[in-house]
Amino acid sequence: MIRSYKSEDLPTIMDIGNRAWHEIYKMFREAYGDELFGRIVPNEATEKGNQIKAHCEEHPEWVYVCEEGGRIVGFVTFSLDSGKKIGEIGNNAVDHKCGLKGIGQQMYKVVFEHFRQQNMLYAKVHTGLDYAHARARRAYERAGFNIRHEDVDYYMKL
Repeated sequence: MIRSYKSEDLPTIMDIGNRAWHEIYKMFREAYGDELFGRIVPNEATEKGNQIKAHCEEHPEWVYVCEEGGRIVGFVTFSLDSGKKIGEIGNNAVDHKCGLKGIGQQMYKVVFEHFRQQNMLYAKVHTGLDYAHARARRAYERAGFNIRHEDVDYYMKL
């Protein structure tokens, strides 16, 4: 069941987010090295949860959670740009411990319907091109994202 966010959901979705980004942060650390990674992600154990918390505090109406058997197993944050008529999916994850398939797709369908109800014309999502984001890319493509733009971030030590 997909439902609107409630403030008491926050600790659970922060935990799901922190655990879900573990492999992504591991890849970032390998790519950037310890020094640069530490500047970008000061505390990898809590960084994603803190981003989720900030979004929930600023726009609790732009968060959905998925419950199965009375337990939260996933969440999705999003935003709406009424001027451009683009709805954007933000942080989202499914609890890997739940063992259920298709939760992400269920959440995206609900978000897409909300976007349509809010008169958005496009949906957007941002993800990495690295191996750590491969599952996310497959999920977004399954959900119907089919217009793609690639870019690259460069860093150098000064």
